Amino acid sequence: MNKKLAAALSGGAVMVLVLSGCSDDEGDKVNDWAKTFCDQAQPQIQKRANANQLIISTAADSKPATIQAADSKAFQDIAAADRALAKAVESAGAPPVDNGEKVQQDAIKELNATAVAYDGLKKQVDALDTSNQQKFADGLKVVSDNLAKIQNMDQDAVAKLQAGELGQAMAKQPGCQTPKGSVPPSGSPKAGAPATTPATSPSAKPSASAKP
Repeated sequence: MNKKLAAALSGGAVMVLVLSGCSDDEGDKVNDWAKTFCDQAQPQIQKRANANQLIISTAADSKPATIQAADSKAFQDIAAADRALAKAVESAGAPPVDNGEKVQQDAIKELNATAVAYDGLKKQVDALDTSNQQKFADGLKVVSDNLAKIQNMDQDAVAKLQAGELGQAMAKQPGCQTPKGSVPPSGSPKAGAPATTPATSPSAKPSASAKP
């Protein structure tokens, strides 16, 4: 039942950074900015990865109320993480690159907008009728469609934050490395399954199926 949600998340989560390659000639200011941001961002990037994994690892044949609780928590955590990431970008200051102030402000705007969108998804999930399995499945399909729209939101500003010299500097920071998602033992019926990091495995098949 959660397959479409998992597939949408696998399409690319905002700010779960997938950065590769670096050079040794970055300026000290760029490296300093990257360290300042990544040190603050690391807990939020981990929170996002955990939320994605919670949706992916929740069994498709779980009771509607179990799926509802897992998805609601995941969307709430992603929204909170995006707001915190926006604050981390703001706290780090304008990055020392061309048009750094605009890059910073655009990224903050996009992250906050995405957080609001995930808040909306949480409300939709919370409002689903768990007493009727077919109605719940139909409602969850609408939620998954809306999630896909969020993933297609304009993310140019965040991409620019991760590009070029600045992106290379961020790639060297442990705090900006893509973490493996995990869920608490009681988080889902498949909480013990191997963690999958959606942002680094876009072609990975989610463990859940879409049967209602």
